[in-house]
Amino acid sequence: QVKLVESGGGLVQAGDSLRLSCAASSGTFDFEDYAMAWFRQALGKDREFVAAIRYTGDISYYANSVKGRFTISMDNAKNTVFLQMNNLKPEDTAVYYCALEEPTIAPSRVPGEYDYWGQGTQVTVSS
Repeated sequence: QVKLVESGGGLVQAGDSLRLSCAASSGTFDFEDYAMAWFRQALGKDREFVAAIRYTGDISYYANSVKGRFTISMDNAKNTVFLQMNNLKPEDTAVYYCALEEPTIAPSRVPGEYDYWGQGTQVTVSS
């Protein structure tokens, strides 16, 4: 069973930066091909795609709302995915979830395609 643990959320002001981390742990983490992603869910809204990356780091996708401000990256040796969030806006306020999809060739933007989820970390951006 894969366990995903997020960290790095918090309360910041508009224009500030945060870096989220998500470590994947499993006794048998030997997936041949997988992708990791970040989704977010604001209060009263559906969960939405933020960014995703293939484990090799060669394919990544972003939601239009975060493109140019957020960067997703992988540390394969540590089975960890990061989300660097710059120039944060109040509308970025949400619970951010890490997810893992396997097997896959290209990361999906659809929550239902992901097999494992973290518990979420709150990001609050004040104006």
